[in-house]
Amino acid sequence: MAARKWTDADTARMVELHAQGVTLTAIAKDLDRSKAVVSRYAALQVPPLSFDRSATAAATQAKVADAKSRRATLQLALLEDAEKLRTQLWQECVVFNFGGKDNTFEQRTLAKPPFADQLKIMQATGVAIDRSLKLDDHDSGAGAAAVVGLLQQTAAALGIRDETDTAPPVE
Repeated sequence: MAARKWTDADTARMVELHAQGVTLTAIAKDLDRSKAVVSRYAALQVPPLSFDRSATAAATQAKVADAKSRRATLQLALLEDAEKLRTQLWQECVVFNFGGKDNTFEQRTLAKPPFADQLKIMQATGVAIDRSLKLDDHDSGAGAAAVVGLLQQTAAALGIRDETDTAPPVE
């Protein structure tokens, strides 16, 4: 199905609504057009029509804060998981075997898990701790500082300087 052509009436209505402070989304809905189409035609006006994005910015900031809060909760849960896993290293455990030609079931209680199971528990504990630390690094911005430092070192090694650089050139 072919798209409806944009008309002078659409342009007039868009300009009228924009002058009233109506949002891009509301204009698109009023005209029964996509936001992309309305935005494209708004940009063609002389002067181009722009839309207040403060509500979008506030919503984005709220989503970022919500995500950070969820990561903090997840980080704590991962640390709790690591603690629970680690305590299993030294607790009594039940090992079992099911099968054989007579399809029998046997179980034994051991003072602590077998070595292979202890190794798997330690690996899982390490993964939980590592992931929790990665979440912390993500929210602290420590990675960004490391990247900036690496770029500065690379620029210095290449002899690239800017007006804010106070270090002497590398020779």
